Amino acid sequence: MAQATLTVTMPEQIWIQQVSTAYPEATFRVLAAVPGNESGFALVRLAGPAVSEMLDEIRTHPQMLELTVVQRSDREATIHFETTAPLLLFSAKESGIPIELPVEIRNGEATVEVTGSRERLAELAEQLEQFGLRYRIEQIRERLHRSQLLSERQLEVVSAAVEEGYYDTPRRCSLTELAGHLGIAKSTCSETLHRAEEAIVKQFVEELPSEDRLEEQLASG
Repeated sequence: MAQATLTVTMPEQIWIQQVSTAYPEATFRVLAAVPGNESGFALVRLAGPAVSEMLDEIRTHPQMLELTVVQRSDREATIHFETTAPLLLFSAKESGIPIELPVEIRNGEATVEVTGSRERLAELAEQLEQFGLRYRIEQIRERLHRSQLLSERQLEVVSAAVEEGYYDTPRRCSLTELAGHLGIAKSTCSETLHRAEEAIVKQFVEELPSEDRLEEQLASG
C-alpha cells in the first residue's frame, strides 16, 4: 500500500475556491463528507476573522443547495451543507480510493492524504484531472505495518530498549542492563538492536521525498 500527500488546487468556478481565496487567512477543515449521485454532503469547520461575511457568501452561492450552521462564534463556525460541486468527493468515488479526513483547505488549496494501491492512486490522479483539479505531490511512500519491517524478536528488543530508556539522552539503561532485562546475552542484544536499527534507518531514508521521482512513482503504478 502507498500513502500519498497531495496539494490540490480547486477550479476557479467552485465555491470553495472563490470563498477561500477571497478570505486567504481563513481555514476550512472538512470533518466529514459523503458523496451522492449528483451532489455531496459535508460537515466543515471554518475559522477566520470574517466568519459572518464568509457564511453569507457560502449560503447565497448557487452551488449551495442547503446549509445549516451547527456551531458559531466570532471567529469560527461549523456548518453542514449540500453542494452540487463536491469535486474531491466525486474524484474519490470514481477512483475507488477514500480521502482521509480531516482535509484542510486554505486559499484555494486542499491538503489531501490518501492510502491505497499505486494503481488506485494513479486512477485518483486521472480523476482529479478529469474534474479540473490541479495537484502536486508532496510525498508518496510505502505504508508498511511494523511487523513487515522488523521481526517479532527485533520488535520485542527495540520496544524494550525504548521503554527502559536505552535511547534516552542521557541513557537510563545500558546495553548490559537491557540484555539482563530481556534475559539474553549482551552480544545477542547488541546484534539484534543493530539489525533492527539498520532496517529502521534504511526504511526512513527510502521514504524521504525526492521531487525528481515523485511523479514517476505515482505514474508508474
